[in-house]
Amino acid sequence: MSSFIDPRHFYHDQCGLGPGSAVEPTASEVKQGYTAQAKNPVPLPKLFQPLKIRGLTLKNRVSASPMCMYSSQDGFASDFHLVHIGQLTMRGLGLTIMEAFGVSPEGRITPHCLGVWKDEHIEELQQIASFAHANKGTIGIQLAHAGRKSSVADESTWTKRRDNVLGPSAVAFDSNLWTPKGLSIDDIHCIQQDFALAAIRADKAGFDVIELHGAHGYLLHEFLSPISNKRTDEHGGIFDNRIRFVVETVRKVRQVWPEQKPLFVRLSMTDWVSPSDEIPTGGWTEEESVELAKILAKEGVDLVDCSTSGSNPKQQIPLSPGYQVHFATAIKQAAPDMLAGAVGLITNAKQANNIVEDDKADVVFLARALLRDPSFVLNGTAELGVFAQYPHQYERGRNKSILTFV
Repeated sequence: MSSFIDPRHFYHDQCGLGPGSAVEPTASEVKQGYTAQAKNPVPLPKLFQPLKIRGLTLKNRVSASPMCMYSSQDGFASDFHLVHIGQLTMRGLGLTIMEAFGVSPEGRITPHCLGVWKDEHIEELQQIASFAHANKGTIGIQLAHAGRKSSVADESTWTKRRDNVLGPSAVAFDSNLWTPKGLSIDDIHCIQQDFALAAIRADKAGFDVIELHGAHGYLLHEFLSPISNKRTDEHGGIFDNRIRFVVETVRKVRQVWPEQKPLFVRLSMTDWVSPSDEIPTGGWTEEESVELAKILAKEGVDLVDCSTSGSNPKQQIPLSPGYQVHFATAIKQAAPDMLAGAVGLITNAKQANNIVEDDKADVVFLARALLRDPSFVLNGTAELGVFAQYPHQYERGRNKSILTFV
């Protein structure tokens, strides 16, 4: 019998938890000059410690935030998305979450955003998820409805607005945009069903995580914020009413999303708007976000992805490194059953590790930093003195000069 080993098995199947997971160097690697002790630090820097969420294990604590790419036609994923997301999943991230997918055609942010409102979208997404899994990556999908910030009538132009833009109330985002149509109770139930059907398609496509987009002034956030929610029925007014749409939507998604698969919610933890005569409360607040997180934990949400803003042009955002991290810390301190993700000007591995080491967040989410450096995790191993698995195909690119020599 031939002893020939087909090299394709080696190159297609990554070992263990895959690229980005901390491993001990082999004897051969030690001989090549990698690390004097041939041991990783004990304990490992927390950024490289696995995290188990339901039936899913993240190999490290670095996740790619959803980033809109505006590169779709009729909501379909393309070769671009396979290459773009495939690169990220190969390069060691604990989790890669794909950009906001419209749960309905009119729910897209732009005419060129991805969608998952029909079964025909599933096939291309299966290819992307399968590629991620072949490289031992975990992959998520963000489900969204843009509400009064949607713009999707004519795919030949980005400027034409729909005349049936939807929102909780007839309140425009700013004077240059259409005033939305306030949703009826039947409309609300239809949109919630759209989220549930999208979740079923996401499962069929092979995604590991769903994140519901409840931030940045899109529909779920529009219901939460008194800036955009002027309803006088059971979906408006007091806190319990304004959170109803979000809680009911989460409940419908959790009912159809497999029990072993995690469910995240991205929240704008504050609108960053100062109280005024026009907006007496200053909008949605950190305190309300924390109370909502406690409720969402009981509804089967596993992690709150803590972002901010997006409801009003008057927002004043105090940008600085890690400026949103304290919101994740507030969730962790007040809602111990809920994991929290930090996002916002996190730009290097030491900063990211300090956030999780100091228990300020459980996961860090990166966006622009990954566009600048898709190998953030692999490069960060050297920064933190960790020996981690590389993609087999890229092993020759490992930079020994920045590691410790024998």
